[in-house]
Amino acid sequence: MSTSEMAAAEMIQPSKTKDSDSSAQAPKAITAVPLASRRKSRTRRTALWMILALLLAIAAYLFWGRDRLPADEVLQVLTGQSVPGTSFIIIEDRLPRIAVGALAGAGLGISGSLFQRWLGNPLASPDVIGVGYGASAAAVLAVIILGYNDWKLNAFSLAGGLLIAALIYWLSASGKRTGSRLILAGLAIGAMLQALIQYLLTQAQVNTASDVMHWLTGSLSSSNWENALLLLVSLGVIGILLLPVVLRQLKMLELGEDTAAALGLHVGWARALLVFAAVAMGALPIAVTGPLAFVAFLAGPITAALTRGPINILLSGLTGATLVIVANFFAANLFAELSLPVGVITGAFGAPFLIWILVRANSTGSGA
Repeated sequence: MSTSEMAAAEMIQPSKTKDSDSSAQAPKAITAVPLASRRKSRTRRTALWMILALLLAIAAYLFWGRDRLPADEVLQVLTGQSVPGTSFIIIEDRLPRIAVGALAGAGLGISGSLFQRWLGNPLASPDVIGVGYGASAAAVLAVIILGYNDWKLNAFSLAGGLLIAALIYWLSASGKRTGSRLILAGLAIGAMLQALIQYLLTQAQVNTASDVMHWLTGSLSSSNWENALLLLVSLGVIGILLLPVVLRQLKMLELGEDTAAALGLHVGWARALLVFAAVAMGALPIAVTGPLAFVAFLAGPITAALTRGPINILLSGLTGATLVIVANFFAANLFAELSLPVGVITGAFGAPFLIWILVRANSTGSGA
């Protein structure tokens, strides 16, 4: 081989090595893209199924809610025509229940998923860490001791939920392991509030105690357009103004507080804003409907199980709305002569769903 041929061979050889290296790295890049694409596809597909289930539950309740209505009359009312009797049932009863239930479920789903994503624990939901008990105890106190039965009652319930959340956060915010400390503090405060509620019930008259049960089981019986507007405006303001900021900060907090601080995030303020947004999204619905058991607890894990990925906050809100509307239909139709509170249905069917999620997570080797 001549000198010129040897030089040419040496010039060609590095390019072959580089090509071989790039070809070896190519499969990693190729496999990473489909994984993200499949996850987005599963999320979109789950959202579409949830929307379909929500619409079917809404239609079923409009036509078969408690008493079956003629389909042509329901369609006439929905198109703006006036039908005696049917118009009142649809406009003043069933549609307000659907609106309040969907908004309350969305708020609870977002609230629970925010806590679960931040703390990395499926037990971290408003009805477990004491926020729900705070709102319920404040409502019971307002009814039995103060005699409130109007908008003051809702305001008192909301204030109670926020106050208990602030107390729990203050007890758990010092030092490391804030998540586990917050859950333990919430469980302890919740037990104390349960005892307070039971004591207050013993001091109430029979009729008053019956009214108070709304704030212990969760119900859509008091739904009206004023409550629907209240939830729409309050949850909408938090969702538009605070939620985008909270979601950006949550992604940084999930990297670890030290890493988040190194990236320029004020960890203390970020945690406080996240807790406030999560508590408000949960306490506002509870102030209107009472505690709807298991909705905040299950919405996030259900979305994680269906998408086989991390909890999606917005999808959890859609899931929470679907859970409440489906439960509302069953509450009206499960027993022929008995109309159950929605909270009873979500509590009764929530436990089997939770067991299913845990079994599925163990079988697949992935948690929620």
